[in-house]
Formats: sequence, C-alpha cells, structure tokens
Amino acid sequence: MQIDPPFDPLNKLNLGRSVADAMLEKKVTPLGELAPFEGAGIYAIYYVGEFPAFEPIRRANLDDKFEQPIYVGKATPKGSRRGGLGFDAKVGTVLYKRLQEHGKSIEQVANLDIKDFYCRYMIVEDIWIPLGESLLINMFEPIWNMRVDGFGNHDPGSGRKEQKASPWDTLHPGRPWVTALNIGKEREKILMEVSAFFERNKKV
Repeated sequence: MQIDPPFDPLNKLNLGRSVADAMLEKKVTPLGELAPFEGAGIYAIYYVGEFPAFEPIRRANLDDKFEQPIYVGKATPKGSRRGGLGFDAKVGTVLYKRLQEHGKSIEQVANLDIKDFYCRYMIVEDIWIPLGESLLINMFEPIWNMRVDGFGNHDPGSGRKEQKASPWDTLHPGRPWVTALNIGKEREKILMEVSAFFERNKKV
C-alpha cells in the first residue's frame, strides 16, 4: 500500500501554490481602467473579445467567470535579479507600469480592443514572485505564454533589428517598432498551432 508523504507547507511547490491561489482570489479589473498603485508582483490577463482563434478563451471568461487567462506575467523590482534589492527598499509602481505597458501594446494593434481585457494582480514579496508566476503558467497554460509568445516583448533597439517579429506581433500587427524587424513565422501556421493547442488542451 502506497502512503503519501506528509504534507510540508514549506515545500517549494506548496508555497508557490499558495501564492497562486491567493492571486486568483483577487477581484477582476478592466485592464484599461487601472488606477496607479505601488508594488511588485504577479498578474493574469483575461480576454472576452471576438478574435476568432481565441474563442475557447472568450467562452471560459464570459459572464464574469474569468476562468482562463490569456496571459500570465510578473513584475519584479529593479535590482532584484542582481541581488541588489534591500529588504526595506521601495519598489515603486513596477507592477502597475507593467500592466500599463500591456495595455499600450493592445491599444496599438487594430484587431484587439482594450475594452475586451481584464486583469487580476497581487502584490507579492520579491522572493515569491517567480515561483508564483511559474505555478500560474503551469496551472492554466495561457495561450500567449505557451504558443503565441511575444506579448511582453519590448523594442529590441537599433542594434538588434535583425530579430524576427514574434508570433504575437504576426497575429496582432501594429506595434510601431515591429515594422523594423524581419518577418517571422507565417500567420496561418501560427493559427494552426493555436487551433491544435486548444484541441489538445482540455483546460480551455
């Protein structure tokens, strides 16, 4: 007879799950109507629009259900990657600014409407942010994380214009800096991959 190991609340997986579960209890807010706030943390973005390829996501989020994020991300304080952030250091509005950047990306493209996007977010202590984000991505497998990557990209700068346009920018053209990049994966191929992903993924 197999006996389950004793529950360890300090296990890394359990800690990450507690962070993810706490974020999912937060209220849903229209992405385009966020008021400024301070802090770093994790977030999930939800879509209820009519872009045909994302119909399974729209159905999962209609009627205020908001059961399937289209994207999950994080915003960490400056200096945290280098270990230079003190325990009492102020992090500023990094999470708010990250969500604002996403809203601007959506507003720059023609086939998406900011009014169709909502978000949940939670301010989190710096050490738990990457773990919470990873658990949410594993839990929901958001399409903009898993198959249509590039939503969170920034302008690569003049020295890296040899890069190819991301799948996200191919499906949703309009960000001005993308016009200087090389052509990426074919749009029809991306749409086929999205369709196959939803066919296999019964979470959506």
